Amino acid sequence: MSLFDHKLAELHELMQKKEVSVTDLVEESYKRIDAVEGKVKAFLTLDEENAHAKAKELDSKIGTDEAKGLLFGMPIGIKDNIVTKGLRTTCASKILENFDPIYDATVINKLRDAETVTIGKLNMDEFAMGSSTENSGFQKTSNPWNLDTVPGGSSGGSAASVAAGEVPFSLGSDTGGSIRQPAAFTGTVGLKPTYGRVSRFGLVAFGSSLDQIGPITRNVEDNAYLLQAIAGVDANDTTSADVEVPDYASALTGDVKGLRIAVPKEYLAEGVGEDARQSVMAALKLLESMGATVDEVSLPHSKYGVATYYILASSEASSNLSRFDGIRYGYRTPNAENLLDLYKKTRAEGFGDEVKRRIMLGTFALSSGFYDAYYKKGQQARTLIKKDFEDVFENYDVIIGPTTPTPAFKIGEKIDDPLTMYANDILTIPVNLAGVPGISVPCGFSKDGLPLGLQIIGKHFDESTIYRVAHAYEQATDFHKQKPQL
Repeated sequence: MSLFDHKLAELHELMQKKEVSVTDLVEESYKRIDAVEGKVKAFLTLDEENAHAKAKELDSKIGTDEAKGLLFGMPIGIKDNIVTKGLRTTCASKILENFDPIYDATVINKLRDAETVTIGKLNMDEFAMGSSTENSGFQKTSNPWNLDTVPGGSSGGSAASVAAGEVPFSLGSDTGGSIRQPAAFTGTVGLKPTYGRVSRFGLVAFGSSLDQIGPITRNVEDNAYLLQAIAGVDANDTTSADVEVPDYASALTGDVKGLRIAVPKEYLAEGVGEDARQSVMAALKLLESMGATVDEVSLPHSKYGVATYYILASSEASSNLSRFDGIRYGYRTPNAENLLDLYKKTRAEGFGDEVKRRIMLGTFALSSGFYDAYYKKGQQARTLIKKDFEDVFENYDVIIGPTTPTPAFKIGEKIDDPLTMYANDILTIPVNLAGVPGISVPCGFSKDGLPLGLQIIGKHFDESTIYRVAHAYEQATDFHKQKPQL
């Protein structure tokens, strides 16, 4: 049995009793990485020397008041688009292959305050653009449940590292489903918080009005503790919200009596596979038997979600990625003859195909002749999608459906068909457009033995109710206890 099979609270208790040390946990992590990383390929950079030094320092504090926090001494993996001072941050892109940041993201400062130990930086789709982690500029990550399948994306490394038992939890980022979709594919628990709940300062920007950092864990309880540590307003991020952060753990009552659950008919419509549909229906039946009420509703504008998202996210990406020009940091072409040549060749050589595709789409949508037809229209559609959620939440506590239409697909299966790949996020994208929180929890397995995810969506800043439903469901099932056999 791995130490990471214990919940966070159990590990903390063992540490307080001095039955386990921080060094034990860090060694467990690197030992597991040595054993399985050749197959999974979740990490881009390891920080072994600093992690062992930090573990040694923290071991001297065990038994004192400084070691009281639940996250004290816990190993964690960080998605490689969250900047870490002195630890390489590449966004899985050649254009940042030599970038060592000079400051920490706010979430990293919060984790340092909680005395966690950073194990390394995790693979992802380049600049978080993708749904399979096949768009990484350095390596393809495999799904621990079946090494021939993708772990999802863009936080594929973050989800795979947790599923493979390399770290007990990790941080990812979610712009259109990039935490929830890989969590569903790998049988882990992934939360996209309300937009503004967690500071984006130090998260390399993709779509600034959509991006959110969130936790990926093995169970709902650990997820709540990790969100507790990273949530809150931040003076460095004007989009972070000054809303009180509640005690999420107190919501984990196991009780859903009287809760009203909405099931959008669009989330179980054509295109959603039978395995996903059946697992969600079974989950709803179980929640109903526990005292919740379940009704079918409609989110009529969700069908425009994918088109709206790719116009808006690509437009924001076009603007955000203009800073990567070979002048200030990152890769610079050695073949330039003049300044314009430097810009063109640096970006042509440094960015991958998917990033170029989205930059061009976004630049087109923002151009003077097409702005009203595309970008403005996209913002109008976004308002309608947000209104759909607000209308449903007037009468219901949560919205439930599948996280993804299908289980994980094979590596290489969709990489040459961008439109099919984009459609994979059809159930997660509306949540980002509306800015509401959503979580994916394991809810069964396909006929091929691959995990399936249940998506629970809540009102703005009401992560507590999402956790309440997710935890109650988790306690009544054992899907989260099953692990891949690597």
